[in-house]
Amino acid sequence: MHDNRRIVEERIARALRERIQPARYAAAVPLRVEAWPVPGEPVPVADALAAGYTPFTVGDAWGPPWSTTWFRVHGTVPPAWAGRRVEAVFDLGFGPGWPGNQAEALVYDHSGHPLKGVAPRNQYVPVPSEGEVQLLVEAAANPDILANGFLPTPLGDLATAGDAPLYRLLRADLAVLDEEVWHLTLDIEVLGELMLELSTGEPRRHEILRALERAIDVLDLRDVAGTAVRARKELSDALSRPAHRSAHILSATGHSHIDSAWLWPLRETIRKSSRTFASVTALAAEYPEFVFAASQAQQYAWVKEHQPEVYARIAAAVESGQWVPVGGMWVESDANLPGGEALARQLVHGKRFFLDEFGVECEEVWLPDSFGYTAAFPQIARLAGMRWFLTQKLSWNQTNQLPHHTFWWEGIDGTRVFTHFPPIDTYVAEFSGKELAHAVANYAEKGRGTRSLVPFGYGDGGGGPTREMMERARRLRDLEGSPKVVVERPSDFFRAAEAEYPDAPVWSGELYLELHRATYTTQAHMKAGNRRCEHLLREAELWAATATVHTGRPYPYDDLDRLWKIVLLHQFHDILPGSSIAWVHHEAERTYARVIAELESIVDGSIAALGATATVFNAAPHARAEVVGDAFVAVPALGAAPLTPAEPPAPVTVTPRGLDNGLVRVEIDDDGLFTSVRDLATGREALAPGTRGNLLQLHADLPNKWDAWDIDEHYRRQRVDLTAADAITVVSAGPLVGEIRVERSFGSSRVSQTIQVRAGSRRVDVLTEVDWHETEKILKAAFPLDVHADRVASEIQFGHVYRPTHTNTGWEAARFEVWAHRWVHAGEPGYGVALVTDSTYGHDASRNTREGGGTTTTVRLSLVRAPRSPDPHADQGHHRFTYAIVPGATVADAVAEGYALNLPLRVTGDGPASAAVPPPLVSCDSAAVVVEAVKLADDRSGDVVVRLYESLGGRAEAVLRTGFPLVTAAVVDLLERQTPGSGLELDAGGAVRLSLRPFQIVTLRLRPGRTAT
Repeated sequence: MHDNRRIVEERIARALRERIQPARYAAAVPLRVEAWPVPGEPVPVADALAAGYTPFTVGDAWGPPWSTTWFRVHGTVPPAWAGRRVEAVFDLGFGPGWPGNQAEALVYDHSGHPLKGVAPRNQYVPVPSEGEVQLLVEAAANPDILANGFLPTPLGDLATAGDAPLYRLLRADLAVLDEEVWHLTLDIEVLGELMLELSTGEPRRHEILRALERAIDVLDLRDVAGTAVRARKELSDALSRPAHRSAHILSATGHSHIDSAWLWPLRETIRKSSRTFASVTALAAEYPEFVFAASQAQQYAWVKEHQPEVYARIAAAVESGQWVPVGGMWVESDANLPGGEALARQLVHGKRFFLDEFGVECEEVWLPDSFGYTAAFPQIARLAGMRWFLTQKLSWNQTNQLPHHTFWWEGIDGTRVFTHFPPIDTYVAEFSGKELAHAVANYAEKGRGTRSLVPFGYGDGGGGPTREMMERARRLRDLEGSPKVVVERPSDFFRAAEAEYPDAPVWSGELYLELHRATYTTQAHMKAGNRRCEHLLREAELWAATATVHTGRPYPYDDLDRLWKIVLLHQFHDILPGSSIAWVHHEAERTYARVIAELESIVDGSIAALGATATVFNAAPHARAEVVGDAFVAVPALGAAPLTPAEPPAPVTVTPRGLDNGLVRVEIDDDGLFTSVRDLATGREALAPGTRGNLLQLHADLPNKWDAWDIDEHYRRQRVDLTAADAITVVSAGPLVGEIRVERSFGSSRVSQTIQVRAGSRRVDVLTEVDWHETEKILKAAFPLDVHADRVASEIQFGHVYRPTHTNTGWEAARFEVWAHRWVHAGEPGYGVALVTDSTYGHDASRNTREGGGTTTTVRLSLVRAPRSPDPHADQGHHRFTYAIVPGATVADAVAEGYALNLPLRVTGDGPASAAVPPPLVSCDSAAVVVEAVKLADDRSGDVVVRLYESLGGRAEAVLRTGFPLVTAAVVDLLERQTPGSGLELDAGGAVRLSLRPFQIVTLRLRPGRTAT
């Protein structure tokens, strides 16, 4: 017999597409439809119940962008349908795009009780099989932002989206689901997809083909419903053959990745969460084996507030074991840009929510979609009680494939966390044959491990698992030729994987994503707002705790909790990275401004309660002697000092082209560029010979895809050096501060930079204002440094990492754009230079050949970009930020200067300087040990909580003293819980002695001698 496989496959595919799938609904009658377009923002269901509706015809247009239309539908189930599965079926005008980025709805019963979500591939709502049906459909007209790819669109901003309707209501019916035809459809799909993934030489492929052929032979395509049972019998043998004993095990967990904001605003995510969670709880009621994992405590909190009935269903599902809170974070945040304390609080607030609400202790970090992962994460996770880590995003790497799928991830301090990177390469699996075959073929641990994880369900814009996915899982549980699909909790997978592979390989250092590198820079206002809020939260907690302990002033627990959660929400991995629509970022800017104002008020009130006048407050973890206002003052770490001017080490002298304070001398040329940054203590020049520093460079920046996300290496091939200055002006002539302003214009933009040197400081600040109106460009500031560095140190959370300046391998070459927090340090033995920033993160570092031999190192800061999708006006307008160069800096100097730049000294109170100022609440005598947070315990006991870390990568001995009588001290976890044996002895002076490992984080709980209010 000749080979007719292709002909048979085509016959099966057409029969399925044109006859069997359309026959799933055996009969249908139209629903009567009425509509109420909401005039403005979404409203609660109570408003919709009371609204006035007008008749609406199926086929008519509805829904201007971002609007809501409530449809009220009525119908009567025909008596002949009694006892059958009857459903209301809706098509809101769904397009071919992915489910979460177009119209969707939440359906309520006639009394306003939420039933289930409706989305493109989940269009039904079960209804009783007899009597009257009346439903309310809350339909959201969300636009498809990426319908035309990455072309600029006005749809991402309510102000520019227009008011033309986007959709037409195409279907609103009562229909009978023919369950035999529906099951036949799934039988054919599962077997057909499995067949196509088997090799042509494998007998199983041919057996399946012939079974499918027999099923089509006995099926009357003019009477699919009447012959479906016969067709299914022809497939029963093929579906009942068990999988091989050695078949790979896929631990499948229902999931719906819901971006807390992305191509939709925060307000729409509240509704997406409700729609998805309503659908999922409805599905759980139908499939007892179903397990669903959901992260992001913020989304639970939204549903609890806005849809309490859905939330009650979630709680019941958690109790029954079908719903699993995972992740233990407030949101699935970016994992590079948030500060160390912020990442800790993501876990604190997330884990505490799940503990308080459900009694669940999350043990797995769940970050499938974040854009790379800091090397500090393993320690932070373990200190929060997390055992496991899951990510998926690394499968997006452009250049290098991560060599493992199951491994131990080791952080900068040596802490390891058991990590899984699902080889299915998606967190929105549908159980297609192609997905399952890829998971098996791709799995890197063959011969050592036997299992991997599969998060299944529609996501990004929500939706979640469907009944079709659950039916596929049932068929694939034990099927020859396929991996075994077992629906189970993530923790069951992790326990089994860790038990069978305890000696998994180790990956040390950051999990760098070789993609989305521009998220370190895009939407600069997000970066500036986050950085300012993080440092103000530090200040607010420190000074509020100081005021409470010293004066009894009530501690603002509720305000700080609320403000932290707002900041944590905006660290979501499409807000802080700058990859959301314009609406999201405009709203975030306003939110940051409100948070900053509230935190400033808390700080002012706390400082005022301390009663100090003409006093300088230092929230940084290092003692400082520097210029503040019109004085040079010395202030202890975490404390205050009278505003009593001291004599500076030397005055600042200023010439039209130079600044000199006896520690550093800066010289500029007629272009306003640095020609010299000389360290006067050593006589050494920081800039490479023949180069100029603070050189602004403009690059064309059109990535291959993903405009807001990506910067591709080819950007380097087009560059314009911005050398010409419009004006150079001496602004301040000393003796405490010297300033020279340089103004430039280019294209449609202007830059004003004030070069500042202050008495007693080696730091040269560049106060920058940019009026930016370029498109598809990136602006960088270059500093060619006269140091031979094969690597540079970049600050990360609770420490730093070293990254090579060479490109020996593809792994190093792929890191052509990286990130740092407050500083980057380039050094050689005995000498280094630091660059310090107050809001920027992205940078690059490279080596250059020096004339006469040797190399120099160039570090370039990424200042601002101008992508056009998904926000066509991203970064346009005014920006203000400061960066600085510190010649002769050690890493310890870089740490201190980074905090100092981001935590400027505060002067408060009128009148004469206070004779006495409150002592620092805590002080530490080690230059290597940095106090990151000082606050009162979250349980409102009045205990003082101090978080500190070793900052230099070495061992450290430290003594911590308190400004209050100390009764007890203990080491606690991030949730401030003490374990047996974690108490610390106090020395004769009531101090605590600590020994820290490199980059170790320690959280202390200190009980004052009197109870704080």
